[in-house]
This record gives sequence, C-alpha cells and structure tokens, in this order.
Amino acid sequence: MGHTPHELNQDFPGQAEKIHALKTSDAHFAKLVAEYHEVNAVVHRAETNVEPLEQLAETTVRKQRAALKDEIARILSRA
Repeated sequence: MGHTPHELNQDFPGQAEKIHALKTSDAHFAKLVAEYHEVNAVVHRAETNVEPLEQLAETTVRKQRAALKDEIARILSRA
C-alpha cells in the first residue's frame, strides 16, 4: 500500500480542465471535490502516521474517499 496522496488530477489524467470547469460551474461537484480533498488528507496523514487512526476509523475514511471518487468519476463521465 503506497503512501502517496491520491490527487484527483493524478487519478483522472487528462481531465484537469474538465474538473476545473465543473468545480466552477457545478456547486455540487465543487462540494464533492472539496470533501474528497479533506478526506484524502485524513487518509494520507493516517497512512504516514502523522495522525494515526484506529484501524476501523481508517477503513471508514478510506471507504468514504472511494465513494466520493466514484461519484466524481460518474459526474466526469457524464460531462
């Protein structure tokens, strides 16, 4: 398991412009992206032991990150 942050521009290569456009035109999408970044930071800090979490809590935030990423991917695929 890697300890590199899962940034959206890396997870969706070639979609940076679409992500930016949707963030500025779609409030729901912008909220999802902001929440993804917050949750992703929590996961990254837990993975690197900067702010360790109990195993169940870490699993929960990982699932939350995956759900947010799935919703972001659905919106990107429709845009």
